[in-house]
Amino acid sequence: MSTSLTKQDYIDYIKLMLSGDLLNLEISDATIGRYIDAALKEVMRYIDETRFVTIPFSSCIDLAALKVTDTDGNETSFDYHSIVAIYRTEGFTGNSTTGYTSSGIDPLYAQAWITFSDGSWFTNLNNYLYNYASYATLMQIRSTQSTDLAFKEDRQGRKLYINSNLTSPTAITIEYIPNITDVTEITTDYWTDILKQLSLAYVKVGLGRMRTRFTQTNALWTQDGDTLLSEGNDELKNLREKLEVNKNLFRVVD
Repeated sequence: MSTSLTKQDYIDYIKLMLSGDLLNLEISDATIGRYIDAALKEVMRYIDETRFVTIPFSSCIDLAALKVTDTDGNETSFDYHSIVAIYRTEGFTGNSTTGYTSSGIDPLYAQAWITFSDGSWFTNLNNYLYNYASYATLMQIRSTQSTDLAFKEDRQGRKLYINSNLTSPTAITIEYIPNITDVTEITTDYWTDILKQLSLAYVKVGLGRMRTRFTQTNALWTQDGDTLLSEGNDELKNLREKLEVNKNLFRVVD
């Protein structure tokens, strides 16, 4: 199971890669931490791992007042990067008597009515066909032209407007990409490695610029600023190209 790393873990990794724990870097841990924060902001443009929250339905939801429960069981404000989709929490069924109703039962499961019929098999068969036709029609509409649960987001006002063409559900589930502002919120190996590499490249570029700010003359040794600057820029370019390519894939290439 993947676990999250703290900012100090990232700092220690970067210092190990750059100094081998033998030399002191000329920048502080706090400065390295700022490079890590900058790298995290860039990574957020590519992270596509979603989370889900189920809330009561309303045609207009005040996202500023919405509360969610985190993995530790604490209630926090709904902080998101983008909203991906909205789903109903209940399926739809119906029968020849009551018509179109909402239920948690998948209509295809209604074949059990026939298998375990109490004798009135014809009524069960009729209900089964009704449900199957309703379900198939609903799926076709949803996959072509339906705007059921289409939504419009007011980012400035932090409002979410939802269209419900069919019977309004009692609850909905929002699939969203969280707004990650702390490195400990990244728990998967892939994004942890990306953030490590990107942060290291940021620090290499920063150190390279510092060490090439002035040129030494008549010195017995020279700084490696040019090497670090070149490595950092190349690594940034390669990582960004990798992220752009993976953004268009269903499964990322590690």
